[in-house]
Amino acid sequence: MTETRRGPIRAAVPLIAAAALAALAVLVTGCGADADRDGDGRPESAGRAALAADAGTGATPDKARIAENVKSALEVRISTGEGRFGSGTHSPCASSSPKMFTEECGEAADYTREAARFALDEIDGRSGFATLGTTARKLDKAAATYRDLGCAKNPAAADARKACLDPAAVVAQGFSDLRDGANLGLAGK
Repeated sequence: MTETRRGPIRAAVPLIAAAALAALAVLVTGCGADADRDGDGRPESAGRAALAADAGTGATPDKARIAENVKSALEVRISTGEGRFGSGTHSPCASSSPKMFTEECGEAADYTREAARFALDEIDGRSGFATLGTTARKLDKAAATYRDLGCAKNPAAADARKACLDPAAVVAQGFSDLRDGANLGLAGK
């Protein structure tokens, strides 16, 4: 079997595409020292920026472009959260984690809730984001419940600890679920 030169090039295509998407996400979300800000210290929302650009030209927003902008802006938050806190079984909120009843999980819950609320703000009033909306609302509620129950303060009572398990599990899986919801938004679901 002879190896052709096309093999290594084809193998590099996914890496090149991923790098291009990452660069596009940085450009679209305005990450940088001089990025526009919403007044809360975070880059201006890509979805709102696209709508503002369309409003200025009188053009009708393209649903696919808006979905891509929402996904890109949300992906920046998801990736940052995963890098800081982990996700799934690597999350401090995972049921197998010794950190589930600590402030580290509480901080992960707060950040995950912020990402969920960002997603809800981005899709407010827009069709085609049913899955992302449902996921973000569930995540927002779970993170709030985790905090309301005092789970980050290492409750001693068995019933209190048991009540923390479900919301912590939802938070642990939150970044992945938000990403899946955003991907389904690209398909209008």
